Amino acid sequence: MDLEAIQKFRSSVKRPADFDRFWEATISATNKVPLKAEFNHVPMRSNEAVDVFDVRYDSYGGLRIAAWYCAPRGKGPFPGMLMVPGYVSEPMLPKSLAAQGYAVLSAAPRGKLRSNGQFNPGYPGLLMHKITERDDYGYRGFYMDALRAFDVLLSRPEVDPTRVGVQGGSQGGALTLLVASLRPGKVAAASAGAPYLCSTMDAATLTHSYPYQEINDYLRLQPDDEPKLRATWDYYDIHNFVDRIRCPIIVNVGLNDDVCPPATGYALFREIGGGKKKLYPYENCAHDAGTSAGHAAVVRAFMASKLEPGR
Repeated sequence: MDLEAIQKFRSSVKRPADFDRFWEATISATNKVPLKAEFNHVPMRSNEAVDVFDVRYDSYGGLRIAAWYCAPRGKGPFPGMLMVPGYVSEPMLPKSLAAQGYAVLSAAPRGKLRSNGQFNPGYPGLLMHKITERDDYGYRGFYMDALRAFDVLLSRPEVDPTRVGVQGGSQGGALTLLVASLRPGKVAAASAGAPYLCSTMDAATLTHSYPYQEINDYLRLQPDDEPKLRATWDYYDIHNFVDRIRCPIIVNVGLNDDVCPPATGYALFREIGGGKKKLYPYENCAHDAGTSAGHAAVVRAFMASKLEPGR
């Protein structure tokens, strides 16, 4: 697909009439679960500048979810940062960001290491877990785990609630967009790289790479289920959330990305709502979406300008 076609691509995603009601009910069910957040100091991983904590909290369905929390030594207030993971990657231990002056929570939604005791569909596996069952689809709780992680971060007394950002790439880009959409007015800045889970059924036809290839594998054996998959994904597609975003946000895509097609990133970017937004397309870059071309420095500068660490 050439650049003009990428830029003009139109998503086939439809927004269900009861989309808002479905997610309001999901969030309401999550809110009824007591957070029960626990922060246990880890001396072995801490140092003279940064304290590290093993974090546990309860989420949708009562599952216990893990995270890492790294904060600068001192009382603060510090700007907060939520880090959300990619599809196959495990949550990072964000000591380097804490050393820059951020209080950082790195979430491990259900199925990730330390959060897979009750739910573990694997990778591949998560994308297709009960995909024809809207109410029990694996990403319902997974999305809420990320949203609740943001709430855990806001609960910390040393975090300035007016200066909290979210960032991640690939699946982490999708979760960044989700949290920014569902916490408008609370997320101060967001950076989403190579966003996954947008125009998902289209993406499965535009690439034959995993994870989207999981959809093609499934439909090769059960082609009659395609309408059911589309019906489920209209509720979960990030494309249908992002018109709620109000914070400054940057999105980066690799124009040669064969994992998360850049056309779906362009289609999603057009839907992002109010607030300042900027798209960074990178020629000759694949799924790293410009990280190797210097985009990490762009993210650092953007977040520093919005969240002001060291203020």
